[in-house]
Amino acid sequence: MTTTSTVNPVLRVAPAAPTEAAAHFRASLAFHADVSDVAAALAADGDPGFVVLDSRSTESWDQGHVPGAVHLPTALIPERARQLLDRSVPVVTYCWGPGCNGATRAALALAELGYQVKEMLGGFEYWVREGFEFETRRGRERRAADSLTAPVDGDCGC
Repeated sequence: MTTTSTVNPVLRVAPAAPTEAAAHFRASLAFHADVSDVAAALAADGDPGFVVLDSRSTESWDQGHVPGAVHLPTALIPERARQLLDRSVPVVTYCWGPGCNGATRAALALAELGYQVKEMLGGFEYWVREGFEFETRRGRERRAADSLTAPVDGDCGC
């Protein structure tokens, strides 16, 4: 008689060894920044040490963007990045949100041109959903934080 043990879907593939996991997550942090960290750095006094780049279309930019961001659609990066960005300053890219890979494509294009770059996880969608101020062609706006994406009062603690 053969006995089949059932392993749940989470553990069907065993977790990585701790040293491999640490290397992976350290690398992930080298490539990504989250919305609240970007917002905190931009809100602090002084130069945050990076520039934020919105890689969406002009229509999307007009609909809303991170205050102080540089607008450079992904398709224009190869021809315009050198005019708008200083290679010595890291760039944080964003696009619409987690369902869009535009920020990843923009980050790749910039990295191939020699820029240090990170992608802002969550993109513009999570910037707005977390309650941070944004600019539109009509001026500045802010929406209440979405309790499913950010604490309504205080810091998430992560």
